[in-house]
Amino acid sequence: MKKYAAEFIGTFWLVLGGCGSAVLAAAFPDAANAVGIGHLGVALAFGLTVMTMAFAIGHISGCHLNPAVSVGLFVGGRFPSKDLPGYIFSQVLGGIAGAAVLYLIATGKPDFKMGGFASNGFDEFSPGKYSMMAAVVTEIAMTAAFILIILGSTDKRAPKGLAPVAIGLGLTLIHLISIPVTNTSVNPARSTAVAIFAGGPAISQLWLFWVAPIVGATIGAVIYNFIGEEEK
Repeated sequence: MKKYAAEFIGTFWLVLGGCGSAVLAAAFPDAANAVGIGHLGVALAFGLTVMTMAFAIGHISGCHLNPAVSVGLFVGGRFPSKDLPGYIFSQVLGGIAGAAVLYLIATGKPDFKMGGFASNGFDEFSPGKYSMMAAVVTEIAMTAAFILIILGSTDKRAPKGLAPVAIGLGLTLIHLISIPVTNTSVNPARSTAVAIFAGGPAISQLWLFWVAPIVGATIGAVIYNFIGEEEK
């Protein structure tokens, strides 16, 4: 149960830290001369949540924090199928708990407006009004790249001890690319957690942010299995 608890805690931190930076600190429209952290700050926040938790719980659960990562590691031969349901359940619950804490904090401001609550979307609910096709391609490509980074940096041939840095910076870069398109998911647990509180379109479009990341993770794992296989 310790590894499931670690995944719960890690995903809680991912949603609270990453989505919290978007909801609470991305911009300050009501402050005279204040400047929010913007897309760069949000991207760094997501990367830092994964990096810090990778050091904190990586030796306990592997620090997946993401159903798509768990599926990708399974396809890549790094994770047993028997643990998949427990990991995914723990990640989704941890994300919801993180979103609930964020909601309690955010609603403590008298003029707080829910808005999208850092949820993911396409068409008019995309930050840049990108189409569903653009969202699908983005989420598949970004998640595939993320799995490649994870599998490569944790390979026994890779430099030791630097995987959390590579993975955290990789997630930062992914957010810098894709925040304007989908508000960046690459993680069904993160998408589900905030969609529950945002409601409406965030719920109706949630299917894409389960299907596309899992497809992308599978593609990334297959690619790494091909290019990373050791010569015999």
